[in-house]
Amino acid sequence: MMLKRTIQFTSFVLIPFFSIETFAADSDKDFVKIFDGKTLDGWEAMPAKTASAWTVKDGMIVGNGSKARSYIVYQNKEVADLELKFAYRFPGKGNSGVSIRAIVDPTGKRGFQSYHADIGHLGIGPQVLGAWDFHTPGRREHRCFRGERLVIDENDKPTLTKIKEAVTKDDINKNGWNKVHVVAKGNAFKFSINGKPAAEFTEHLPQKKRLKRGMIQFQLHDPGMIVHFKDIHLKVLK
Repeated sequence: MMLKRTIQFTSFVLIPFFSIETFAADSDKDFVKIFDGKTLDGWEAMPAKTASAWTVKDGMIVGNGSKARSYIVYQNKEVADLELKFAYRFPGKGNSGVSIRAIVDPTGKRGFQSYHADIGHLGIGPQVLGAWDFHTPGRREHRCFRGERLVIDENDKPTLTKIKEAVTKDDINKNGWNKVHVVAKGNAFKFSINGKPAAEFTEHLPQKKRLKRGMIQFQLHDPGMIVHFKDIHLKVLK
């Protein structure tokens, strides 16, 4: 469901985001293939009772929503800074994404707290595909839609600007494969789809209010949906 927002856009706030030094173009060096294309070794379903929702077929991880709403989680559950590359597709409609720095929610309001990069079929919402979603009970749950750059100041106040040449729905391969690249370094986060920037954010909140490290989770959200993942590579930076 799309959330109504009252945030105003501005074109004159000069807050630096990804510096050339911090986010220079990265090569494929040091990426590790974390899905072997044959088994789910190194992965587990959460909750555990939803394990039947995840299988491997033709070199893909297949998530079947008729079994359960679920996450498939990488074995290293303490990742902070990272680069993650993968490909996804939806044979039909569906809602999915990848959560990073995910932890079990201590407030009990959600299953997990995380920073969540949204992917989904083209009809999911005007800008949900390609958005950052904040699963952060206990603090403001911001939304950074496709084509937006969000800066969160030390008082949790958001400022949004537009990203030039961001990915659009015309860049998405409907029912075909799409490539995603997620980068998290310190307090700065971005991801791209098919080589074009989707959404970016940086936060200046006190350390105690930030998610510092945690799980990498691929999501199976909607009942009855099917999602495919393949070519999953990870570079752990911290």
